[in-house]
Amino acid sequence: MPEGDGMPEGDGTWRTALAGLTTRGRSFLAAGLAATVCSYVLGQSDLLRVGLLLAVLPLVCVVVLHRTRHRVAGDRTLSPSRVPASAEALVTLRVENVSRVPTGLLLLQDRVPYVLGPRPRFVLDRVEPGGRREVRYRILSDLRGRYPLGPLQLRLTDPFGMCELTRGFSGRDVLTVVPRVEPLPALPLGGEAAGYGDGRHRSLALAGADDVIPRGYRHGDDLRRVHWRSTARYGELMVRREERPRRAQGTVLLDTRGGAFQGAGPDSAFEWAVSGAASAALHLLDRGFAVRLLTDTGSSVPATAGGGELSESAGLLLDVLAEIDHSSGTGLAAAQEVLRGGNGGLLVAFFGELDEQQAQLAARMRRPGGTALAFVLDPFLWNGLRSPHGERPVRLLREAGWTALPVAPGDSLAALWQRAGAVGPTGAVGPMGPVRPTDGPLGPLGPTGPVGPTAGPIGPMGSAP
Repeated sequence: MPEGDGMPEGDGTWRTALAGLTTRGRSFLAAGLAATVCSYVLGQSDLLRVGLLLAVLPLVCVVVLHRTRHRVAGDRTLSPSRVPASAEALVTLRVENVSRVPTGLLLLQDRVPYVLGPRPRFVLDRVEPGGRREVRYRILSDLRGRYPLGPLQLRLTDPFGMCELTRGFSGRDVLTVVPRVEPLPALPLGGEAAGYGDGRHRSLALAGADDVIPRGYRHGDDLRRVHWRSTARYGELMVRREERPRRAQGTVLLDTRGGAFQGAGPDSAFEWAVSGAASAALHLLDRGFAVRLLTDTGSSVPATAGGGELSESAGLLLDVLAEIDHSSGTGLAAAQEVLRGGNGGLLVAFFGELDEQQAQLAARMRRPGGTALAFVLDPFLWNGLRSPHGERPVRLLREAGWTALPVAPGDSLAALWQRAGAVGPTGAVGPMGPVRPTDGPLGPLGPTGPVGPTAGPIGPMGSAP
């Protein structure tokens, strides 16, 4: 972001310029005044000339430097402005002397938050008239967030070291550190319609799914679209509505309750859940889904895939996840109320601690005919303790038709995603499809208990025969 010729710090008056005199400059000024007074007392004209020289030199340096300060331009370029956690961004600082006189020694300093490291400082030699200098530094953060950069400060000194003035610029940049995104394997996902692209199905362009009545003829309509049966019925020309593709719907639910997670830092359970939500959302967008990010508070952020590698709405979703934090809520009722009005589709949830009541509430979030996948991060397990709830929350979700997986420290989302898409030899439901309680055990922690020795080979999340 260009800093330009912004206003300098301070009021820019001569009083501010005189306050920039260094110890050397103040000493020369005091010696010159003393020599001038002594020359008057002693009647020595040569001493008067020496005193005037000593007094005028720092004042001339103040005047020149004060004018030069307003003729030095600076700008900052941040590339890229949005980076994942633990990735570096490159900052380029440029200083240009647009005056007709060379500058003295320059000290360039950029202000950055403490979490990004110490303030970068650079010493630049004199810059000739019309000259330009560039310096670069890198910044890295392991924590999500939005970090302001700037303002840029430039400290100028004259060649004699008599005066030192600071030039400040008002321009700022913002570095957005988004969650780490893990590539997920391509698996058949619930909610996709076969035979019409990846994750899309057909719907009417000018009406809802239930409105199939042809509309009246309009000037310019193609006569080949005339619906003659409706025309005979209504006594006027009626045409068929055009059809267009509509994206399959997917919801990514992120549990942000403060009491559902423990610990902080890049390796905490909450950061794993945020990173998992970002990975799942971008994976679904890449598969052509219209994705909605939903939290336990009931707030949601829609996103749709667009042109390029990352659409604008996907970038907005990542920006929201970059700043998301724990909520003060204690339950999932608000999210369940939002999902109650849905019409199925794919639901991917990242839960923290679930007691009996919240597990039953989460189990009811899955809509009939929809597909639901849950990753449960028990904070007791993440802290190396025995959970008081045991395996009950995961089992309740599975009995309600969820594909539920417990998450342990160090687990990879890609591996869990692959495991959720596995099917047993007799699984009647496709990968990532709804799981019925009658399908039998879901791996070692299925709703009917551990798999017996006669169950035969099954996949990690498959169904026993």
